[in-house]
Amino acid sequence: MIAVTGATGQLGRLVIHELLKTQPANSIIAAVRSPEKAEDLADLGVVVRQADYDQPATLATAFNGAKKLLLISSSEIGKRASQHSAVIDAANASGVTLIAYTSLLHADTSPLALAQEHVITEQKLAESGVPFVLLRNGWYTENYLASIPSALEHGAFIGAAGNGKIASAPRADYAAAAAAVMASPQDQAGNVYELAGDTAYTLAELAHYLSETTGNTIQYQNLPEAEFAKVLVGAGLPEGFANILADSDAGAAKGALFDSSHQLSQLIGRNTTPLTLSMNAAL
Repeated sequence: MIAVTGATGQLGRLVIHELLKTQPANSIIAAVRSPEKAEDLADLGVVVRQADYDQPATLATAFNGAKKLLLISSSEIGKRASQHSAVIDAANASGVTLIAYTSLLHADTSPLALAQEHVITEQKLAESGVPFVLLRNGWYTENYLASIPSALEHGAFIGAAGNGKIASAPRADYAAAAAAVMASPQDQAGNVYELAGDTAYTLAELAHYLSETTGNTIQYQNLPEAEFAKVLVGAGLPEGFANILADSDAGAAKGALFDSSHQLSQLIGRNTTPLTLSMNAAL
């Protein structure tokens, strides 16, 4: 059996549906905090079990019988390291023979503040003794597409990425890669995949594409990291999250969100979805 944590999240649900293309539904465990939110998966025959990162007792039960586990990183920044540690301990105790973890692109060398908890998790995996594979995901295209309404309203797309190249891909592409690794008959233990989109762009180029697509003039306005964070707070984001986003943009200016290895497209057996297609769908 293959267990997927965070199975009702934005990435996890996509992974489940990808696995259903090749795996029997009753061989997939959707490990979720709130089982009532996974009724649609249960209706498809997927095994739904409660698995709360903050309640370790639920984890061992959730992973019972699973041979492979996809640990999708928690969304609770600041709590990830302890939550992931609990999952790894439970997987080890349950006899899981392979853990795949959704880490961050080039986590071990990344300047992003987001990398810290991913590195701690990778170290925990290495110390656990359980065979593991790292899926180091790059940026989700959706992270920037969410700013389109504001950009159209104000005629400007703001950020702090400078001329940094961003090799993003939509969540669906990363989900397809995760499913391919989990369903693979080949031994994946020890593999480290640096996953990113085939084509990269700057935020100025994103603004240009948006202008061409909508017929509106959208300029890219590059801000210092601290000023960008203030703007995000002013737009209603919590200060901590705004600082993380600004830090990530500043990291992009240093190349932290770029990779040209094409490992993502190799895993999914097709080109990654280009920005323009994702933008058209979002619009």
